[in-house]
Amino acid sequence: MNKFKGFAVFAVAASMLAGGNAFAQDAAAGKKVFMRCVACHAVKAGAPAKMGPNLAGVVGRKSGSAAGFKYSAAMQKANLKWDEATLDKWLTKPAAVVPGTSMAFAGLPNAADRANVIAYLKKPVD
Repeated sequence: MNKFKGFAVFAVAASMLAGGNAFAQDAAAGKKVFMRCVACHAVKAGAPAKMGPNLAGVVGRKSGSAAGFKYSAAMQKANLKWDEATLDKWLTKPAAVVPGTSMAFAGLPNAADRANVIAYLKKPVD
């Protein structure tokens, strides 16, 4: 392995171990990916819950805590903090993070899509 390839592998691994994401986050691209989610989730502050909770302000929030939404028993017991690392795992495969969740979503297999959705969720929506 040449020095450049070794450094690139090290940089990606170090970023992931530090809780970061190796992909640049693009909120505009995340908004496009999030269009798959709008049937079940609102993102505008104050909007009513749909089939899923309103995700405005979700980054940094405790799981199962959005006002006005009835969570599954599994999510009520989950006791997660929706930071970027946890959201990335959740968006990869929700049922693996919270077995018994009522969220019927297989996940986003593409890491860049997940990073972009998280960037979108971090921004206030008008």
